[in-house]
Amino acid sequence: MKNTVLVLHSSSDLYGASRSLIRSVVGLKEKGYSPIVALSSEGPLSDAIRKEGIEVKIIRLGIIRRKYFNFSGLINRAKYLYRASSALLALVNERNIKLIYTNTTAVWIGAWVAKKKNIKHIWHVREIIETPIWFKNFIERYITYTGDLALCVSQAVIENMKPNVPSYMMKLVYNGINYLPFKEATYDLKDELGIPQDTILIGMIARVHFWKGQSYFLDVAKALAHRHDHLHFVMVGDAFEGYEYLYDEIKDKVKANGLTDKVSNLGYRTDIPNIMSGLDIFMLPSILPDPLPTTVLEAMAAGKPVVATAHGGATEMVLDGETGYLVPWDEAENASLAFDTLITDPSRRLAMGQAGQERVIEHFSIDAYVENMGKVFREFIGEK
Repeated sequence: MKNTVLVLHSSSDLYGASRSLIRSVVGLKEKGYSPIVALSSEGPLSDAIRKEGIEVKIIRLGIIRRKYFNFSGLINRAKYLYRASSALLALVNERNIKLIYTNTTAVWIGAWVAKKKNIKHIWHVREIIETPIWFKNFIERYITYTGDLALCVSQAVIENMKPNVPSYMMKLVYNGINYLPFKEATYDLKDELGIPQDTILIGMIARVHFWKGQSYFLDVAKALAHRHDHLHFVMVGDAFEGYEYLYDEIKDKVKANGLTDKVSNLGYRTDIPNIMSGLDIFMLPSILPDPLPTTVLEAMAAGKPVVATAHGGATEMVLDGETGYLVPWDEAENASLAFDTLITDPSRRLAMGQAGQERVIEHFSIDAYVENMGKVFREFIGEK
């Protein structure tokens, strides 16, 4: 009988962490395990997982978000955490589950259930939490108390969790991607947007959130538009639930920065390989450390130079001056200077893009990721 692994995740979107989850559970299935994925709601992710022949359970998991950091919010979370614990305990008993794998620190209930049932639990830490300090300390101690292992997506994540999480508990496992769809895509995004082919297209892809840097991206765009005429800027991504108001702020900022005719906000898209193939330059403008942004790997796989803010996992992905540039996250004018050579020199864009593509193939392949994850699970289930 196959070993059954209960997998918990915080959303049903198809952004970076969710796409990585698909790779994880497909890899588990290929290695002979039987994953059951628990999500709070139906959505693109649940559809994608079922298409892989993997079972999905819809259980409101009581996901922890900053918007619940108030009295009524905590009461709300307590109610759903109680209900989720009952449902998960029943599932663990019914399916004889011996291992729970939680794909994000925003889901707490799986760790509690594992502790209660005295079964093994793996955290996959995809976040860098800096503030508030009380919350950072709490979640890191909770990880230590409830986990047998904390898989970390970058060295930046490991450094951030010291000293609350002991070193022996943490293991670095870089995300891997299937680079072929990005390497092979050929899409004329400029034609879709109705702009001249000699326009330099600079883009970002991220869920709309205050720390993802959409506002900073527009500040950089403003500085660049003052120096260069043939530019257009693309933003892709919808808002986190509860942050829809940021869309209005983005629209206001586009107008205030004089970029009305130079910015296209495409919202939620699923054809990310097409978007990446149509760009000339990709930017990661996160104003807080991003643990290991998948979009950077995807842009590199598409052969695009990457300009990324110099903190978090980006510093482990982008080779400054070789595959792109690392820039300040709080000085838009200064950050914009890194684009000048890429804008004016097509050969520089091509060389950096090729170097980035080679780096992804060598260090961030899906095969290496699946093999590493399979080894982790074999060790914890006790197989040779």
